[in-house]
Amino acid sequence: TVDGVLKAAADEGPGRDALVAPFQSLRFTFAELDREVERVARGMLACGLQAGERIGIWAPNCPEWVLTMFGAARAGLVLVDVNPAYRSTELEFSLRLVGCRALVFAPRFKSSDYAAMLLSLMPEIADAAPGRLASAALPELRLLVQLGGECRGGILSFDELLARGSDLDDAALTAIGTRLDAVHAINIQFTSGTTGTPKGATLTHFKIVNNGFFVGEGMRLTA
Repeated sequence: TVDGVLKAAADEGPGRDALVAPFQSLRFTFAELDREVERVARGMLACGLQAGERIGIWAPNCPEWVLTMFGAARAGLVLVDVNPAYRSTELEFSLRLVGCRALVFAPRFKSSDYAAMLLSLMPEIADAAPGRLASAALPELRLLVQLGGECRGGILSFDELLARGSDLDDAALTAIGTRLDAVHAINIQFTSGTTGTPKGATLTHFKIVNNGFFVGEGMRLTA
């Protein structure tokens, strides 16, 4: 599984660099990355997400993207990659199609104001409690998590997501881990939709891990 790969790397080389983001002055070893992923996964479960549900990520390259991906994998969720170039119509179509329960998003990217687009699409955000969104446009979406910036209404910050998992029973994540299998769905990737509406392709743990392995082989990466 995707989570199994991270755990194996953390066991085999805990002190090796795993994630480096100079623009955020951030550097994680594999042991540190594993601990942060654990916090994210616990936060997701503490917010009411259940294994098998879909969580979207709408953001450019950043450490939180990696943490969300591995956190979703550890929590047994299916990560939905939302194209950073999407406008409101494409976003609504994609999230509704897969029945997204949660969305992690950057406040903006280039000329796109993601927070404003979400508010125009779901005006209910202004009066909602975090994690209890009830939107006519996206009835299955309950949780919005923002990466940085000032949050509005019913939007949770990424730091608040991490904090919510502090009291979660350890058995909750352990139970999910014992049920995860490489044949389970882990990721839904959407096409650009340039010739019509976006189309989602569902990938299993095995497909993601297998592709990553052969990319590493092709690049002749070593430990």
